[in-house]
Amino acid sequence: MPEELSKAVQDYLKAIHHLGGADQLVSTIEIARRLQFKAPSVTGMLKRLAEAKWIEYEAGKGARLTAKGLREARRVVRRHRLVELFLHRVLGLDWSEVDSEAEALEHAISPRLEQAIARHLGEPLEDPHGHLIPTAEGQLKVRRLQPLSAFQPGQVILIREVQDDNPDRLRRWRELGLTPGARVTLVSHQPLDDVYELDVAGETIRLGSEGLLGVHGELATRPS
Repeated sequence: MPEELSKAVQDYLKAIHHLGGADQLVSTIEIARRLQFKAPSVTGMLKRLAEAKWIEYEAGKGARLTAKGLREARRVVRRHRLVELFLHRVLGLDWSEVDSEAEALEHAISPRLEQAIARHLGEPLEDPHGHLIPTAEGQLKVRRLQPLSAFQPGQVILIREVQDDNPDRLRRWRELGLTPGARVTLVSHQPLDDVYELDVAGETIRLGSEGLLGVHGELATRPS
C-alpha cells in the first residue's frame, strides 16, 4: 500500500509516538495540536490509519500505536535523531537549527544511508538535545525524567534532555549552560514571583517557569 510509506503517515505515527501513544490512547485534540491540523481532518486520517492497522482508534477517545505502527514510528524517530546528530556533529550546524532540517531529511534517506550515518557516528545513543535514539531493531529505553520546576531547593539535577522545537529557547539554554549532561543545583524557588534560582557551573541564574519549560532531568548521583 503506497500510503504506508508516505510522509503524512510517518508524520502521524511519529506524532502519536511523541505523545505517548506507544503505551496509552492519545486524544485527537493532542494529535491535531502537535501536527497543527484541524481536528476533523485528523479524525479522518486516524480512521484510515486504523484501517491499515497502523493504530488502534476509538472514536471520541483517541489513538494508540499497534506493534506495526510502533516499529514504523521508531524507524522515523531513529532517522530524525541520527540526522540531527549528523548535522550538528559532522556539518557543524547549531543545535537550534537541526530539528527543522531533520524534519525534511528524515523522509528522504534510505535504510542504507541511515545505517551508514549510524556507523559513521559510532552507533550513538542520544541526539544533540539528549533524546534517546532507538536502536536499529526499534528498541527504546524508557527514562523517568522530570521538568526542572518539579525538583526541590537544594537538589542537584542532571539535565538529560531538552525540548528541541524552539530555536530561541535552545540558543538561550546554551548560553545559560542548561544543556544535556550539565549538573545544576536548584537553589531556591519563589512561587509568588515565579522565579527559580539555579546554580549552573558556579554561576547563579534566575528564570521563571516559562523559561525552564522543556528542560528535563533527574536527581544527580554523587560522583564516585
